[in-house]
Amino acid sequence: MSYKIFLKTSAILAAAIAVASLTGCASIVNGTSQVVSVETLQKSGPVAGASCKLENDKGVYYVTTPGTVTVHRAYGDMNVKCEKADLPAGMAVAKSATKGMMAGNLLFGGFIGAGVDAASGAAYDYPTCSR
Repeated sequence: MSYKIFLKTSAILAAAIAVASLTGCASIVNGTSQVVSVETLQKSGPVAGASCKLENDKGVYYVTTPGTVTVHRAYGDMNVKCEKADLPAGMAVAKSATKGMMAGNLLFGGFIGAGVDAASGAAYDYPTCSR
């Protein structure tokens, strides 16, 4: 193999490794979105047909209860406001939490992967139940 071909092959391999290192562990495993279920309740029981607006630093999402919606994961909490005629509006906050795999990302993927996951929202998760 000639020296020029060796250098060219090495440069391509180095570029491929650099691009691969820019992807974070959490974004590969779980992605940047999450399906969230929303249910509205009163003391007397579930209330169907409420219109809900969910909002975080990555976007605004709408769902009618009971229902599910795909949201973009984010560092910030998810504010939820639900309304239905003749009933008082209901509000809740779903707290964003850093996923456990973020620590593994720091240990094995380095700061670049952790930074990508933090910026994209892949490092965070919303709880399965919030009241």
